[in-house]
Amino acid sequence: MATHADAQELAALRSLSATIGRDPHMTQAAGGNTSLKAGDTLWIKASGTWLKDALAEDIMVPVDTVSLLKAVEGRDPAADRPQIFAIEALNTRKLRPSIETTVHALMPQRIVLHVHCVDTISLAVQTDCEDEAARRLGGVEWAYVPYFRPGLPLAQGIAERLRPGVDVLILGNHGLVVAAETVAGAQALLRRVNALLARPPRQVAQPDIVALLKLAGETGYRLPADIEAHAVAIDPESRRMAVGGSLYPDHVIFLGNGSVVARSGEAVADVIHRLDTRPAAILFPGLGVLMRGDAGASADAMIRCLADVTARVDVTARLNYLTDAENDQLMNWDAERYRQKLNAAI
Repeated sequence: MATHADAQELAALRSLSATIGRDPHMTQAAGGNTSLKAGDTLWIKASGTWLKDALAEDIMVPVDTVSLLKAVEGRDPAADRPQIFAIEALNTRKLRPSIETTVHALMPQRIVLHVHCVDTISLAVQTDCEDEAARRLGGVEWAYVPYFRPGLPLAQGIAERLRPGVDVLILGNHGLVVAAETVAGAQALLRRVNALLARPPRQVAQPDIVALLKLAGETGYRLPADIEAHAVAIDPESRRMAVGGSLYPDHVIFLGNGSVVARSGEAVADVIHRLDTRPAAILFPGLGVLMRGDAGASADAMIRCLADVTARVDVTARLNYLTDAENDQLMNWDAERYRQKLNAAI
């Protein structure tokens, strides 16, 4: 780090990152990232690493901000490969910077937090997101950015909408960015914005664990890690939203395109036969969710996220779903294949 003050702030950022990473309502699995600018160097969370591990592991990567911003400004495809801009002499673990490094570089503030908080995502998937956010975020300098694929497209979308003084971004179908000059300031702003956007979840009945275990049997499917995940299958409105398609990128990366709902009377084998594939998760209406046995912790985190997000969406709202082209773009993108590979065994 350039100075003792920078080192102190980085330590504070790692502590805050771990706190954010342990909160499933704030970020899930390898999603979300945090950063600190020290002169021309940007320290950012590495791709595929988990924020919750920020104190236990060295997950921050140094990036040459000047060169990266020149690439973004010039619409250079290299900006989609932030590993090119990693400062190798300081990158002792040879980690790969987050694909969202460009988002952090574009924000002028020293500290940037990008989170996939469920309250923001539940609003960011609604077609009226911008109007509803304007109603809720009085007194906050914020900007709305419609959905773009993470990386250079998102960076260009942000650059077009940034205004002097803006320290909050709501990313359509994606999440939230807050920025400040200190870690303490960023944490306070994150709390403020999250409180302004918060909506209570719909309450649902408990899952039928006995029935689910009977359905799982010897199929190789299992219960999800979190009991909260079952709500997306039990609540009719959440289930309706889930079956409509993919609502945000990390769902596509770790669960696949859309959600699979069992038809009336179907067992696990029937669903697999009908689809000719073994989906990562199967929603059984009124009962709960079963996960494929080899689905990792990232898939578990994302099915919980789906339940938490859809439970907060206004039931009268129209939703923006990712298009088939956008889904395909994510699934066949090198940056996300890399993240999938890193998380496959987690």
